[in-house]
Amino acid sequence: QVQLVESGGGLVQAGGSLRLSCVASGRTFSSITMGWFRQAPGKEREFVAAERWSGSSIYYADAVKGRFTISRDNAKNTVYLQMNSLKPEDTAVYYCAARGTPVGITLSRAYDYWGQGTQVTVSS
Repeated sequence: QVQLVESGGGLVQAGGSLRLSCVASGRTFSSITMGWFRQAPGKEREFVAAERWSGSSIYYADAVKGRFTISRDNAKNTVYLQMNSLKPEDTAVYYCAARGTPVGITLSRAYDYWGQGTQVTVSS
C-alpha cells in the first residue's frame, strides 16, 4: 500500500508558476515510478508527467513540455511538479500517482495508488 498526499495547488494568473508536491508513505519510495495526471471539468483524466523510479527516464505530455518539470527527492519521499508559464487550459485537479502495473507509463491504469488531488486554477 502507498498513501499519497498532494499540496501546492491554488489560483494563479496566466503566465504564473506553481509547484505541486506529493508526499508518499507506506512503501520504499525510491523503488516507485511516480506520475502526475490532471482532470478538468467535463474531461477525462489525462497524463501530465512521469519519472521512472530509477530517474533514468522522464516523460511529459506534449501540452506541458517545456513548461512543467517533474522531479523527486527520495530522501523526503516526495515528488514535485514545477509548473511555469501557466495557461488557463492548465486549470484542473492535479493528481499524483504511484505506478504498480507494468503497462504504458502514460496510462492511468498503470497506476495503482492515487492522491486526493489538488485544484489548480489559472485565470486569464
